[in-house]
Amino acid sequence: MSITSVLSPIAGRAVALQDVPDPVFSQGMVGYGAAVDPPHQVVEAVAPVSGTLLKLMPHAFVILTADKVGVLVHLGLDTVALEGEGFTAHVAQGDAVEAGQPMITYDVPAIVAKGLNPIVPVVVMDERKADNVVASEAVLEGADVDSGATLFTANA
Repeated sequence: MSITSVLSPIAGRAVALQDVPDPVFSQGMVGYGAAVDPPHQVVEAVAPVSGTLLKLMPHAFVILTADKVGVLVHLGLDTVALEGEGFTAHVAQGDAVEAGQPMITYDVPAIVAKGLNPIVPVVVMDERKADNVVASEAVLEGADVDSGATLFTANA
């Protein structure tokens, strides 16, 4: 069994996953984790773990760690409809990335202006046991978290 520390990809207010206003995330359909409500400014979303960039879309990315833990970062809710508007990628699919490395510039005000929720769910892909994800104190308290601070740990 491995323990993976998953870092916050952005600064903001930590949010429990069940409080994300989207059932796909709040009910753990994609996996379990936590979320961050970003400040309404342009932010750099960074890699929450080190590994290989398995999937890169303008609004989301998945990193596969050396221990085969897949971590999804989804920038905003329903942002796939924007077809990349408001997002600038700094990496390419297949790249080796380090935790804390800038991945995507996220124009939060542009997302809010389109009437979309800018919250950023971060989940362990295909994790079916909520107990395998342990939220940080910041998530439990709904406190502010810095980019690169531990958001949760995953026991895989």
